[in-house]
Amino acid sequence: MMIKKLTLFFALVIVFQVQAQDNYLGDGPYSQLIIRGVTLINGDGSPPRGPMDIVVENNTIVRMQVVGYPGVKINEKRRPKLKKGGRELDANGMYLMPGFIDMHGHIGGNAQGANSAYVFKLWMAHGITTIREPSGRGVKYTNDLKRKSNAHQIIAPRIFGYTGFGQGSKEPISTVEMARDWVRENAKNGADGIKFIGAEPKIMVAALEENKKLGLRSACHHAQLSVARWNVLHSARAGLTYMEHWYGLPEALFEDRTVQNYPLNYNYQNEQHRFEEAGKLWAQAAKPYSKHWNKVMNELLALDFTIDPTFNIYEASRDVQRTRRAEWHEEYTLPSLWKFYEPSKISHGSYWHYWGTEQEIVWKKNYQLWMTFINEYKNRGGRVTAGSDSGFIYQLYGFAYIRELELLREAGFHPLEVIRSATLNGAEALGWDDKIGSVQIGKLADFVIVEENPLENLKVLYGTGAIKLTKNNEVVRVGGVKYTIKDGVIYDAKRLLADVKTMVAKEKSTTNWKLVQPGVKNK
Repeated sequence: MMIKKLTLFFALVIVFQVQAQDNYLGDGPYSQLIIRGVTLINGDGSPPRGPMDIVVENNTIVRMQVVGYPGVKINEKRRPKLKKGGRELDANGMYLMPGFIDMHGHIGGNAQGANSAYVFKLWMAHGITTIREPSGRGVKYTNDLKRKSNAHQIIAPRIFGYTGFGQGSKEPISTVEMARDWVRENAKNGADGIKFIGAEPKIMVAALEENKKLGLRSACHHAQLSVARWNVLHSARAGLTYMEHWYGLPEALFEDRTVQNYPLNYNYQNEQHRFEEAGKLWAQAAKPYSKHWNKVMNELLALDFTIDPTFNIYEASRDVQRTRRAEWHEEYTLPSLWKFYEPSKISHGSYWHYWGTEQEIVWKKNYQLWMTFINEYKNRGGRVTAGSDSGFIYQLYGFAYIRELELLREAGFHPLEVIRSATLNGAEALGWDDKIGSVQIGKLADFVIVEENPLENLKVLYGTGAIKLTKNNEVVRVGGVKYTIKDGVIYDAKRLLADVKTMVAKEKSTTNWKLVQPGVKNK
């Protein structure tokens, strides 16, 4: 009898914990929130400053008060006073940044088996308070999530939804009139912009002109199927807001050809062909700092064009073993998502038909040239943002975004420039820099708070933290985002990660699945 009672007790505890977990929607918002004692790493490129108290009232930053000096006891008399009904958050010794903006965030996918709750919690656990979805399951679906996020009915970043060009059309868009009609309907349906893959030049011009007239923004992945007649320069001249990835940019830099050097047995539907040859593209472009290279860059700068490189999503091309064995996969990657990543002739981005040393070396050289252009573009005043394109090619939501920040650092960005790309640059590209992107009086309360200094080591932003050796020769894990604050609501980032871990463990238990490397049978 006692055993039965204990069993019932523990079952009720588990049910209560699951219910509490499901009902968790963060803490707040509060009429007043004071974050105490942080070192501010702002998104505007300014150096760190602190200790500082930041006061928020009704989701608006109203005061930023320096309250002392490093290593000196804080003078309590200088600190802002807490009002009745307000909340204090003790963050003494911690680091605060503006909320991160993922400029290429697909909200899961049916093929990956990743639902929005799983994706959102991984993003929020990594300090991502705003995402731009570059097409997904449709404007109606995205707008529903957007409404719920704005109303704090779900745990989710702020969402900017860009509809894939032609999505929802009863027939393929084949005329200028059809293009303009679709753009107007997209705006009427409440989309924030358009995601292009490519189309006939006259259709691209018409769609971009109409979209710009309506005050919406646009992005383009210049797919190989259209890029021979429509590269990045054509898009920028026609009013495109920003480009995704890098397709279309090397083509604009061609000097001695008009199409890439495709092998004569190439087939675009064979993704090993597609990605293997894509790794050779930058070597076919004009050399860095050459006359044509500078001409293209200068024109893009003059057009105030934004580049969202998404370095991380192609990183497996230069080191598939490293990317595939990332330490977070075992506990945070869903079985369905892992299956989607494995070598396949059907799943997009699973092009490991026979990927080897030669392909990876070519891609490493490709990255060097690509990063040279992006870093110089930034140096000359160009806007570069941070986007992840997670859910493909062994890149997991949230974790992949932090990897993108590391790769911007590899490209030559100072850590403060990396944070600016992750925050203010994204806000400017979205047209929301008056509301988010930096910590300033009058802006919204979107913050990332971490216990370790991310400028010294960006790895402390990973949910799995960074490895550190103590003075006593003990190996410990430090870091991981402590708090993510969106619209003044405080989220325990580690609790969100624990929720994801539970989701994955439950799916593994239900399917009796164990993570094994490709080619090894799951016993």
